[in-house]
Amino acid sequence: MKARFTPALFAHAEAALGLLLRFEHPADAVVSRYFREHRELGHADRAFVAETLFAVLRRGRSLEARCAGRLSDRNRLLVALAVTRGWSQRELAPVLKASEAQWLAAAKAMTDADWPPAVRCDLPDWLYQRLAAQFGAAEAPALAAALNQPAPLDLRVNSLKTGRDELLARLAADGIAAQPGALSPLCVRLQGKPALARHPLFLDGAFEVQDEGSQLLGYLLDPRRGEMVVDFCAGAGGKTLMLGALMRNTGRLHALDVSDRRLASLKSRLARSGLSNVHPVRIEHERDAKLKRLAGKADRVLVDAPCSGLGTLRRNPDLKWRQSEAAVAELAQKQAAILAAAARLVRPGGRLVYATCSLLGEENEAVADGFLAAHADFAPLAADGILARHGIRLAGGLLRLLPHRHPTDGFFAAVFERQP
Repeated sequence: MKARFTPALFAHAEAALGLLLRFEHPADAVVSRYFREHRELGHADRAFVAETLFAVLRRGRSLEARCAGRLSDRNRLLVALAVTRGWSQRELAPVLKASEAQWLAAAKAMTDADWPPAVRCDLPDWLYQRLAAQFGAAEAPALAAALNQPAPLDLRVNSLKTGRDELLARLAADGIAAQPGALSPLCVRLQGKPALARHPLFLDGAFEVQDEGSQLLGYLLDPRRGEMVVDFCAGAGGKTLMLGALMRNTGRLHALDVSDRRLASLKSRLARSGLSNVHPVRIEHERDAKLKRLAGKADRVLVDAPCSGLGTLRRNPDLKWRQSEAAVAELAQKQAAILAAAARLVRPGGRLVYATCSLLGEENEAVADGFLAAHADFAPLAADGILARHGIRLAGGLLRLLPHRHPTDGFFAAVFERQP
């Protein structure tokens, strides 16, 4: 159902945009709070507001260029609707003033030929420069274009409760269009973004929402029945749940995190999943004394490290405006410290996986190389060989996923084995 476009609805979008552009909190949190405070907005109204706001965040620099100095929130929204979402002046008539028609037409007709590459790519200068240096000036625009598109909705089948074919059949019977993922054997990719929070299969724990690229991290760790496994930065537990299912609900899976809020979210998901082998543990930091009892005992340790999140810009476009070069440098130091601490838990012959959802080499290859240089007792394992055993065909000793190539969120992972 499409929202009825009215001045009141446009005013909601304008008010919410003003809150977003302060960049004080994550965009999804700001939008969710706004909707909680304005319950008069129906489902279609909320969808219009959210899609329009995220269009402004994704295309911020090119929209500003088209605004030609008239940088009000109202003008940003008008240009986003006209250019990014393709609305005509007839569709905008309920809110468009006569004095704005000519200006908006000129903004829509503007070409980007004279814009700097970072503006055409809708990236901050520093981030464009990093990506162009890393991927080349010829490929950076394709990567940026993919990052500026909304992400699809991926599900991960809970293999303890159902199979992928069974889930696809049930979704089709319910009128939900979906197809198998191209990479992960457990992925189902939906067409569109249907509401699933009250679907019986979700409530029963038959699936979880999880990007297909994230699912490959579980296959890289490849936990076995009866093992001791540690998810060192568990967060809200998406990968934890997958690891528990791969272990067939046997062994012991420690889910560690510094956030009570995130671990509380994990516990509610555990209740649906059918898992009983997961043990959430809150730690203060990577040197917490609680970790001593696990030292040298874990068969597998996953470090999905806190990072810039720049590989998730399809879902979190505000991150490119909220992150900075200084923040990335600080994160790289933290990532190295966390990886070194997690390595202490791995038994001889055990496996360690370091992963991020970043695109940047200083958070990825540089951290992995630095770890190997400082830890002679660990050796790299080839990611492609591990994935091939699960029928996943990706080349390279390191896992590098990019939205314009695969398409998934941007992910990096390196696999290490502690020498006996």
